[in-house]
Amino acid sequence: MEKLPICPLMSAGNQVNAVCAQESCAWYMKSYKTCGIYILAHNAALNIKEKQTNKTP
Repeated sequence: MEKLPICPLMSAGNQVNAVCAQESCAWYMKSYKTCGIYILAHNAALNIKEKQTNKTP
């Protein structure tokens, strides 16, 4: 059974999660089959990790 994807943007601050509209949403990345918000967050986490490892004392 596949879980329904949750929209992080429409669910933020709500008691009930909103289901992702997928291809009907402007943030949906068809080539990655996921939300652009998740991609932005992932890239930001990688950027932070890179900055922490390259930090000079």
